[in-house]
Amino acid sequence: MTMLTRGADGLLELHAAELPQKDELCGCFWATLALRLNGEEPIEQDDVALVAGSVITSHGSVHLLPLGQEGRNDYRLELPVTGDDASSGTSAHGVALAVSELTDGRLAACPVSGLDVAGVRAVLRAAAEATAPVVLIANVQTGAFWGSHASASQVAAYLERGALDAGPEPDWSVGHFVALIGLSEGRAGALVTVADTYPVLGAGGVHLQPVEAVAAALEGRGVLVVAEAEVARRVADVAGGLAELWDNGSPLPGVRGQPAGAG
Repeated sequence: MTMLTRGADGLLELHAAELPQKDELCGCFWATLALRLNGEEPIEQDDVALVAGSVITSHGSVHLLPLGQEGRNDYRLELPVTGDDASSGTSAHGVALAVSELTDGRLAACPVSGLDVAGVRAVLRAAAEATAPVVLIANVQTGAFWGSHASASQVAAYLERGALDAGPEPDWSVGHFVALIGLSEGRAGALVTVADTYPVLGAGGVHLQPVEAVAAALEGRGVLVVAEAEVARRVADVAGGLAELWDNGSPLPGVRGQPAGAG
């Protein structure tokens, strides 16, 4: 059985039109699409970045991109710049703040951290059953993922036998923001549909990941449930976990010069 988060069809249309993300703004990419999905126009990645306190590097981030992906630096606004990779990116706190401020509180980005496999399943089911569009922005460590071009036989081995080790090696290993948009359950395994910010990953930026890999990628991080405020709270409550924002190492809004990590 396959279920999609409420509004996933519209989100994927917006996703295809916006790819790829602007360099170092992966969290802002997803917040932008979540706001557009909920009727907030015009809104650009830079608008979100300015409120979120995002910091970009002076030398660019080509060395952090997936193999074969070109960067994108067509910024509309002047953003804070650092010469240090470790002081760049966007924090989960910043994404949540931008969602609230740019919609005057109409939308919320409710945090859920500490999710295990059951929690990942629960948040996807709750987002599928929601009464309004929900965007699940997941802050992940991509080194825990399968490679994004799993073959049909690898997918079948996992779904039928739970062969978690059947999948390909990860494409890259960085801190990153993606969207979780669906859950497909087999006899032994369950695959999460992940929408990414780079078209070289998967099929046009969409790939499948074992639910166990998603839970591992979320370790020490979490998911922002973005929706109308009351809907977001209900989905987050059903997911369980901790209703706490996490530190992904990136600078907090209004704070400069602190250690950070990849967006």
